Amino acid sequence: MIRARLILVLLIFLLSTAAKAGSTVENIRVWSENEKTRVVLDLSHSTDHNIFTLRGPDRLVIDLKDSRLAESLDVLPKGAGSVRSIRSAIRSNGQLRVVLDLTKGVHSKSFRAGPNSQYGDRLVIDLTRAGNLQPVKRASEEYQSGRDIIIAIDAGHGGYDPGAIGRRSKEKDLNPAISKELARRITAESGMQALLIRDSDVFVELRDRVAKARKNKADLFVSIHADAFHNSRANGASVFALNLKGANDEAVRQLERRETAPVSVGGVSLHDKDEVLASVLFDLSQNASLSVSLDVGARVSREMSKVTKMHSKEVKQKSLLVLKAADMGSILVETGFISNAAEEKKLRNKKHQARLAGAVLAGIRSYFYTNPPPGTRIAMDVRRIPSSQVRHVISSGDTISQIAEHYNVSTAAIRRANKLLTDKIRIGQTLSIPVFAGG
Repeated sequence: MIRARLILVLLIFLLSTAAKAGSTVENIRVWSENEKTRVVLDLSHSTDHNIFTLRGPDRLVIDLKDSRLAESLDVLPKGAGSVRSIRSAIRSNGQLRVVLDLTKGVHSKSFRAGPNSQYGDRLVIDLTRAGNLQPVKRASEEYQSGRDIIIAIDAGHGGYDPGAIGRRSKEKDLNPAISKELARRITAESGMQALLIRDSDVFVELRDRVAKARKNKADLFVSIHADAFHNSRANGASVFALNLKGANDEAVRQLERRETAPVSVGGVSLHDKDEVLASVLFDLSQNASLSVSLDVGARVSREMSKVTKMHSKEVKQKSLLVLKAADMGSILVETGFISNAAEEKKLRNKKHQARLAGAVLAGIRSYFYTNPPPGTRIAMDVRRIPSSQVRHVISSGDTISQIAEHYNVSTAAIRRANKLLTDKIRIGQTLSIPVFAGG
């Protein structure tokens, strides 16, 4: 009996140890395209990881908790692109350390990808030169120097699709009112141009909305909606971006579709590329676009919180079809709850519509003045500003103290940079902010 118990305890211990064991790195794959490099670690199952860079010489270090290289991986692959060579070692704390020796300094982004039809769990690391993480289309020759930044404005629903229904209004009627005001303000901006996806009471298929934005080479897609809930007390605005599941599903769909129909990302055809290269091109563009979406979304949400109550101040992520463009940033703005009588009244008010449009524009403007696409008029304007300054255009509700808090500088520094004697500012006024442009 005692012996049997000892065996049982030993089995439980072994099973427990196995359960706690980390992952096995079964393969390491490296590709390079258009000055972007992707490194993929194929894993037996997902595990925690940590990534950091070292200088002199340049290296990227990847630590994987309780992990090992597969015995079959006795020779690590050669480098490509920004990766000169790859080496590994087991640290004293049991972590597997993989070191990428780099040819130059890079920015890195990493994410974990779940199993698909071809691969299991993966750790994906994308490497780009500083300031070079852009959707594929941004390097396209089609984009002429000195062009306007194009913002596609999509008024949700329309035609036979009313959207949410309130006591006195339908969502399909409110969305165009805010969209047209936003489009008017965007077009009035120097260096920006608005594209209305629909300007009448018609229904446009969801993929056709994105296709129209892509055909017109839009840099950003903004879909305007109003929310609804069975509890009439629900209130507040929200901003959405695509989630990883939606991104993965769209990647699989488009890569499978390219076998029977022309598929391109940012003007780059995937039809004539082999499976691996097509996947890398699509993923690089999609990941860059998702990064843009989250950044723009955060700025828009912050600006909207100044003019209306927010249902969520964090950017929410959902698998929404109109957010699935792989070659441009995309956000969806829920301006409020039409099912809430008080908010419905506000959403019908032209002054409130103008405030919402102004806030969305302020967030968009903030992003593009900090991250202007190469070759645009705004990029040219920003280059004329001293490197230690960025521009901020005053919107309704802005104050010197709020602006200082936003950019993490003092009000005195802003006054000095702009030779202001007081804190009095006016809507439309441009201030130079003494901070680093990338911060």
